[in-house]
Amino acid sequence: MTDPIADFLTRIRNAATAGHRTVDVPASKMKAGLAAILKEQGYITDYQRLDEGPQGLIRMRLRYIDDGTPAMLGLRRISRPGLRRYAQVADLPRVRNGLGIAVISTSHGLMTDKEARRKKIGGEVLCYVW
Repeated sequence: MTDPIADFLTRIRNAATAGHRTVDVPASKMKAGLAAILKEQGYITDYQRLDEGPQGLIRMRLRYIDDGTPAMLGLRRISRPGLRRYAQVADLPRVRNGLGIAVISTSHGLMTDKEARRKKIGGEVLCYVW
């Protein structure tokens, strides 16, 4: 697999579209950080690390609104292995005019675009979530 982050996002997107309550993805530190941000922002209800298989799994419980609509309407990979996208603090993107989040990989770890602006640091723009 050449892009594990795109695979992570695709698994979540497919599970939400199919109406699944949970989704399992192969574990890594970066994916655990992404899951923590999604939980903190209210897009998933919970996640846990399982020691199954060679590298472990991350099991996420997806969040749905009362009528069955997924809380996460869209996921989009921005920086990819073939074309990395970096942004300085002044150029950090606003997703859906502030209604969504951009996940930024900085020298201080993964964080949302709002947190990166507050700390005045830029980095690699991994994905958009709305």
